Amino acid sequence: MMRYVGTVPKRSSQSLLVIDYKRISYLIIQPVATEHRGRFLFILFTLPEVCGNPLLATCVVSVNRSVTIEKFNIIIIGGGPGGYTAGIRAALKGAKVAVVEVDKLGGVCLNKGCIPSKALIASAEQYEKMKEAETFGIRLASPPIYDWLAMRGRKDKVVGMLVGGIESLFKSHGVAYYKGFGKITGKNQVTVQDENGGETKLETDNIIIATGSRAATIPIFPIDGKRILNSDHLLEVPHLPKSILIIGAGVIGCEWACMMSLLDVQVSLVELLDHALPLEDKSVADILERELKKRKVQVFTKTKVESLAPGPEGVKARLSNGTELNVNQVLVAVGRSFNTDDLGLEEAGVTLAKNRSIPTGADMRTNVKNIFAIGDVRGEILLAYTATHDGSVAVDNALGGKVEKNYSGVPSVIFTHPEVASVGLTEEKASEKYEVSIGKFPLRTLGKAHAINEIAGEVKVIGDKKTDKLLGVHIIGAHATEIIHTAALAINRGLTVHQLGSLVFGHPVIAESIMEAAHDLHRMSVHLAKKK
Repeated sequence: MMRYVGTVPKRSSQSLLVIDYKRISYLIIQPVATEHRGRFLFILFTLPEVCGNPLLATCVVSVNRSVTIEKFNIIIIGGGPGGYTAGIRAALKGAKVAVVEVDKLGGVCLNKGCIPSKALIASAEQYEKMKEAETFGIRLASPPIYDWLAMRGRKDKVVGMLVGGIESLFKSHGVAYYKGFGKITGKNQVTVQDENGGETKLETDNIIIATGSRAATIPIFPIDGKRILNSDHLLEVPHLPKSILIIGAGVIGCEWACMMSLLDVQVSLVELLDHALPLEDKSVADILERELKKRKVQVFTKTKVESLAPGPEGVKARLSNGTELNVNQVLVAVGRSFNTDDLGLEEAGVTLAKNRSIPTGADMRTNVKNIFAIGDVRGEILLAYTATHDGSVAVDNALGGKVEKNYSGVPSVIFTHPEVASVGLTEEKASEKYEVSIGKFPLRTLGKAHAINEIAGEVKVIGDKKTDKLLGVHIIGAHATEIIHTAALAINRGLTVHQLGSLVFGHPVIAESIMEAAHDLHRMSVHLAKKK
């Protein structure tokens, strides 16, 4: 049975109606709104049969019953950065849209990745600044002591506030939110299963898959959440270890290596490829490795972890170069797997790649006309902000537009210490296609870098020697992740190196280094010694 509680205008006061659920198909004329409350879904309908007048009634649907309740223009499976922003964008364009999320809104980025890690990094950097207080003429009454649990508490508060913010945005824009596991069960149907096993069937014109990725499981590194961890585990450990081995010197591995070294953890970092941050320019990676070693981080490149076994400190690791490490814990920071299992994709006719990602065109459309995929799950660029861009493209096309992705000028931002950021081609990649010119400017030459006592790093500008076209900008140093966007806009708009250098920058700012590096490419930097 289902309950309808509502008010009948003019001819009746508050009423309680009990109606058999089988009659719902001809009683329901128009769903008006929905709201989740615990184990029930409240749906507002108009029922014109009652008392000869329209009745506004609330349908309390038990989540243990499977019911088709609404039809949407777009249903988005996944509420991460790509999914939730796509939902709001669709609503802003006048579409009726629903977002289905099995976990918390915000996805990995907000709950287990970008935001919580940056909150902890901010705490670690504040601790570092306090240790250096005397450099700025400040004497502390006692040496600073960090409280890991308090840092975690602050991280959780930041995350909780932002998750709540998304929920408020959904309400503000009229985006329907269904908490549960979404699965395609028909060409125009998505079934949502909640934690209690109840199902809700939704009809839709278009479906957008935004289910993201997760840390990969690698058999040789058996993650147990205690001694051998992934980054999700490390966010919630009750205390930091005295020593840790980090396998993989990509973005996640290097960010954690820097943060934990700032918090006095003895870190060993192992990378199979030639240098840390393998996708970044080698000159930048060399500087980062130098700074890591200054912080007593052991960096092993071109090295493989051959085995992990129980050891006297917790874990014993044997490396391919013959080194044996004894550490308290191990962080496995290599590889991502795509969340495409059990979504009904194959049954719907959607083609999957061998690695289980979803191939799409530049319009985000899969091989099935009304099914789109965005973000990590596409397997192209695994970044929160490109997922947001993908979502915008998918929504526009689902609503009849003809838009394609544009990744020109998409920056890379890495929150190491010092920060790393880049846009465009590395010197190695640029040299494969162009005859290149290089300009560099060290941050230690900047007045602002000395004022804030952060002089490590440089800016590198890469240009085409023939046309002067700006090909790439690579930065390591203070505020790199913020100032890179000047270069990103220049790359996006196809500017020359001369045009970038002609921009008047403020002073004193770290961003001046971009202008100076552009000038140096033409041997015109006034703050560098004359080159012989």
